[in-house]
Amino acid sequence: MPPRKPKTVPQAPDTIPLMINNDILRNVRYMLDLPDGKLAAIAALAGLTVPQADIDAYLKKDDEPGYRDCPDKVMAHFLDGLVTQLRGRDETRPPPPVAKRVGNNLVLKKLRVAFELRDDDMHAILDAAGFPLSKSELTALFRKPDHPNYRPCGDQLLRHFLRGLTQRLRP
Repeated sequence: MPPRKPKTVPQAPDTIPLMINNDILRNVRYMLDLPDGKLAAIAALAGLTVPQADIDAYLKKDDEPGYRDCPDKVMAHFLDGLVTQLRGRDETRPPPPVAKRVGNNLVLKKLRVAFELRDDDMHAILDAAGFPLSKSELTALFRKPDHPNYRPCGDQLLRHFLRGLTQRLRP
């Protein structure tokens, strides 16, 4: 079986590789030691009902029968639900609109918000995972895409961040 190509989202003028949503879902599930049923409940916190059979298909390895790609819609609702699960719902504000496209920068931002991580926490996590970044490189990841100092978050950086966050939460 040939290796899968990463998804890409058009960005002027280049394309940015995106980490596969299924990998992110599996990483977060392991990181928080969540049972499969809890993933659907977390997505429901953001207003999306996901059948358990779909969750099971998203958690399978790509070479297993029954595997399906996790769509951006499910991943966006899961990340928003994770923020609600870990930080609580702010009743004074309307819920933010759910993202249509989920890129690595958005995943990094949502995880940062969900776990209430500051810059020094982010640096410590990335250093522990063997991927140190300067302060300016880190802040560039959280800028809007049209900002001149915006930097796309690559798969390798996101993988190292997930690994470092897992080490922090599951020592």
